[in-house]
Amino acid sequence: MNFFELKPESFGLDFSDLSLKIAWLKKRGRFFRLASWREKEIKPGIIENGEVKNEEALCQFLKEVLNTAKGEKIRTKNATISFPEEKAFMQVIQMPKMDEEELKSAVLFEAENYIPLPMEKMYFDFQIVRPQNNHLDHLDILIAAIPKEIADPYISCVRKAGLCPRVLEVESLSIIRALIKNELSPYPVLIIDFGRSATSLVIFSGYSLRFTATIPVCSQGLTESISKSLKISLAAAEKLKIEKGLDFSKKTSDVFEALIPALTDLTEQIEKFVDYYQAHTIHEHSSALKNGKIKKIIMCGRGANLKGLLDFISLKLKIPVELGNPWINILPKQLKEVPGLPFAQSLGYATALGLALRGIKKE
Repeated sequence: MNFFELKPESFGLDFSDLSLKIAWLKKRGRFFRLASWREKEIKPGIIENGEVKNEEALCQFLKEVLNTAKGEKIRTKNATISFPEEKAFMQVIQMPKMDEEELKSAVLFEAENYIPLPMEKMYFDFQIVRPQNNHLDHLDILIAAIPKEIADPYISCVRKAGLCPRVLEVESLSIIRALIKNELSPYPVLIIDFGRSATSLVIFSGYSLRFTATIPVCSQGLTESISKSLKISLAAAEKLKIEKGLDFSKKTSDVFEALIPALTDLTEQIEKFVDYYQAHTIHEHSSALKNGKIKKIIMCGRGANLKGLLDFISLKLKIPVELGNPWINILPKQLKEVPGLPFAQSLGYATALGLALRGIKKE
């Protein structure tokens, strides 16, 4: 199954435990326009921890979302699909320089040392990482694999909905394509996708993803913390979370105090992730990257809109934090939103937009 080869004219299809998002882009001069989009909450129990539990229900749900897409009717049957980060295996490995045919078999053999399941039970692919230093005596290879038992129900569902799954992609790769200008960073950056059901951590430098992890602290968990602490319904807690956030004042200190334990846990786990990466940085080669120090944090996901969150994380980690711009490789520089999809809402569309970017036919 192919993860990396580009296929023409497809739209992005982003599955998660709690929602389904679609996005379809069309060419407009040197840039692109958002032709179709949609987000809809998935009923509990259809997808759990990234695994499809009710394929028939998911198929019917997908058809409903496609039929109610905003904007234009989606006229391509080809779909680029994301898979949950926590179910995938990704690693940058080093290989001696060799010709293409030798490399394929050598990478497959070497990958067995990094992937904990038998290769016959995995969909596997790899790509050569473009080096910043052309004088390297080896190749950096990004390998990606996902268990067939996880991927197959998604693929089956998409086909039953009348679509053609052209490319499978781990969501971190889609997020990078959406948030990193021209998919190049001269220094290591940490992307935090603060989602409703999980938080993905992605380190990117040069031309490639370097390190990923998934942690359970999430936006929905914050809502549950407020609900439990203040003994109110989840709906009331969600409303308070959005309205008050981390605003510490006499009237909102109870919300602040309810959020602090979970957010402290979040920053501690991020810090451990960053420390581990910086202590094991073996794939950074340019002089600017030698110490592997994270220079900036970029946040996306609907949860990134929480008031005060960026300042809280920056204060705890002592690293500058900013909201990502999921339109940076789509719209002209001065634009950050489109009619019908405000910027704050588009932060939750980073994966879908990254998938849609990949699906645009190359001229």
